[in-house]
Amino acid sequence: MATVPGRRAALTGLAAIAAACATSLVALPATAQAVYPDKPVRMIIAFAAGGPTDVVGRLLAPRVSEILGQQVIVENKPGATGNIGTAMVADAKPDGYTILFSASTMAMAPALYGKQLGYDPVNGLAAIAYVASAPLILLAPMDGAKSTPELVGMLRKDPGKYSYASSGNGGMIHLASYLFATRAGGDALHVPYRGSAPGMVDMIAGRHGFQIDTLQSSKGFIDGGKVRVLGVASDKRLPQLPDVPTIKEAAGFDYAINTWYAVYAPAKTPRPIIDKLNAAFNQALKQPDMVKKANELALELVDSTPEQAKKFYDDQMAFWDPIIKQSGAKPE
Repeated sequence: MATVPGRRAALTGLAAIAAACATSLVALPATAQAVYPDKPVRMIIAFAAGGPTDVVGRLLAPRVSEILGQQVIVENKPGATGNIGTAMVADAKPDGYTILFSASTMAMAPALYGKQLGYDPVNGLAAIAYVASAPLILLAPMDGAKSTPELVGMLRKDPGKYSYASSGNGGMIHLASYLFATRAGGDALHVPYRGSAPGMVDMIAGRHGFQIDTLQSSKGFIDGGKVRVLGVASDKRLPQLPDVPTIKEAAGFDYAINTWYAVYAPAKTPRPIIDKLNAAFNQALKQPDMVKKANELALELVDSTPEQAKKFYDDQMAFWDPIIKQSGAKPE
């Protein structure tokens, strides 16, 4: 009879063990779900296929895929100066499976669109990484200005006589050109196009006095001897154009304007996911083939933390806000 209590104790112990095991088994799926990523990641590019932002994003996507162990699928969602794709990501579930690859116009959009923006530019997105930048260059037709000082003199002597092309109202090329003319102490007429290439063709034909663009977009025209490179909008000369002075060197006023690229997630995305994506993009930027390609495109690759990326974005919004208001630029 003395064995009965022992059997009861044993059964009680077995029941406790079984309950503990059951609890552990219930917790397993939650633990498994916490391993990120366990499915493909959508990377929304807020601009059209083939443009500079698309080119850079597609260079990074396969490299980040390899590092994460899951495919990064690129989807182009252009429109409204990048706002359509940006708003889509801001509204997405904050689980790390929908991210945004965007460019410098993001910092201009808040001042340009105001309440029509469609998302909260300050609190609607979480910065992942600021990945690259590229200085703009100042171009002129072959039968036009031969130097930056000559172009500055033309803009000062006949304000409003000369025009410049851009890829659209309120975009980087428009506002960078406006800022150049303003800092030069002159004035010029803005003529927007649907893309920078058609404007470049008209400039080559002598219909515009100058154009500001990226080396990436204009390299074919430069190599073909179709346009003259007057200056670089940077604080130092480009290795790809060693004989071309900076605009500050040539004209004597500060003018360093970069187009840039960065990655974002929806607000409230868990910090461990942000950190994992940040590490993946930073690692992809260091791969030798990526560095080689970046040099060809005159891209400066940037290793950043999420905090640095956020501060950079905030600083850019603060920089462009008064310029946009002064220019009177309106969205198309």
